[in-house]
Amino acid sequence: MNEPTKYRRQAAAVEVHTPTPLAPTAPLAPVQPGTVPAVASVVLPDGRVVTGYAIEPVKPHPAAHKPAVSRTAVNIALGGVGFLAVCGGLLLLATFIAALTALIHQLVILAAVLFGGWVVVLVISAGSHGGGTTVNIRKAVIKRNKFYG
Repeated sequence: MNEPTKYRRQAAAVEVHTPTPLAPTAPLAPVQPGTVPAVASVVLPDGRVVTGYAIEPVKPHPAAHKPAVSRTAVNIALGGVGFLAVCGGLLLLATFIAALTALIHQLVILAAVLFGGWVVVLVISAGSHGGGTTVNIRKAVIKRNKFYG
């Protein structure tokens, strides 16, 4: 046998099948999708024919409708929150200033009481001990408004 003829290619026969729709014998009840889809045939570049039903893409379920919030409403709400925050901050600042003023007032009163008490103690203690500077005028010599003791 000849070697090149041994593995000779044989042409493959191409069979094309086209579906034949059946005639309904009984009335059909409506089922999803409601209509019978059309049969489609596609001829490929190499000559083969592909036949089948066209499939519609699956549509997602519509999401629950949410009411849209307008930008104006959001801006007004944020402005109100900001305004309340500023008012609260100013109220706290005013309260802090009032408390600081009261504290300073109390410290001034405390200093005055302590200083006054110290002065009173000095006056009372000076009078009760009989101390102080004693000048003997009889021995003093006064010359031209100068005192020599």
